[in-house]
Amino acid sequence: MKVFVTGADGLLGNNLVRLLLDAQHEVKVFIQKGKDLGYLEGLQIDVSYGDLLNYEELSTSMSGAEVVINAAAVTDTWPNQGELYWKVNVDGVVNVIKAVKDLNVQRLIHVGTANSFGPGDINNPGDETRPFEGEKYKLDYITSKYKAQQLILKEVQDSQLPALIVNPTFMIGPYDVKPSSGKMIISVIQGKVPGYAPGGRNFVYVKDVANAIVSAITKGRVGECYLAAGVNLSYQDMFSRIAKIFNVKPPTLGIPGFAVLIYGRILSIVGKITKKEPVISYPLALISNEYHYYSNKKAVNELGMPETDIEFAINEAVEWFKEEKYL
Repeated sequence: MKVFVTGADGLLGNNLVRLLLDAQHEVKVFIQKGKDLGYLEGLQIDVSYGDLLNYEELSTSMSGAEVVINAAAVTDTWPNQGELYWKVNVDGVVNVIKAVKDLNVQRLIHVGTANSFGPGDINNPGDETRPFEGEKYKLDYITSKYKAQQLILKEVQDSQLPALIVNPTFMIGPYDVKPSSGKMIISVIQGKVPGYAPGGRNFVYVKDVANAIVSAITKGRVGECYLAAGVNLSYQDMFSRIAKIFNVKPPTLGIPGFAVLIYGRILSIVGKITKKEPVISYPLALISNEYHYYSNKKAVNELGMPETDIEFAINEAVEWFKEEKYL
């Protein structure tokens, strides 16, 4: 299949492109103007440069594609709010939808976020039936991604857009070029995490998510969402696992929820004054006090998503960080 990928240069995109090539797909990537290929350099891919917000550039580059995977997004959480989130995560998706329809693309696989569904606890994790709860965090990343998901699902109903959505949780693995999720792993190994918040979240191996997306080319149902989730762990448990693997001392201080919120509030104020991203903002403090647990049952059953042990994912991420001199 001829597969067109946006956002190919990120954590998920780098792993996704490699799995697509392994599956013998022809891959064309759409890279933002001004960026270099980074870790995609040397792969057998077709490369096109352009702007997701420029419809002509996008549609011209997409021409000939049988499948489109839209993984492009602004995923930052600082600043909490900003116009760029809405431009890329919503207006960019509007352009992708229009191009898919105009070019008669066979299938659109959009990469959403698990935050578009309400989370649960360890005994009753969130699934694809849970209503959106993310507005309370006032993070434009979360609300803009939810808005884009709603636009796609409406187009499926109104104009038979051949689209489905894969919603990853907190991804861990190699090619974390920022690093993004890897900041947490690196900080624990380096002893820079003083304690743990009372909440927890779902952690998933990035290649399991990529495998689910590749499977969605031929599997899955149009108009459906699939939570690409892994294992539900408290922050204490996750930090302890990281520390044990690398024989370092784990954070032992359980920080009360109210203290986490005060700390996040203070750092957010300081961040606005200094124009520097804080270690933890107030919205992230809110999230870290909660359990953001999810079920992958639907993705496993319908997309055949693998369930790799999260410790394998941590090991692979760290080996990559070592090779690239992050550690």
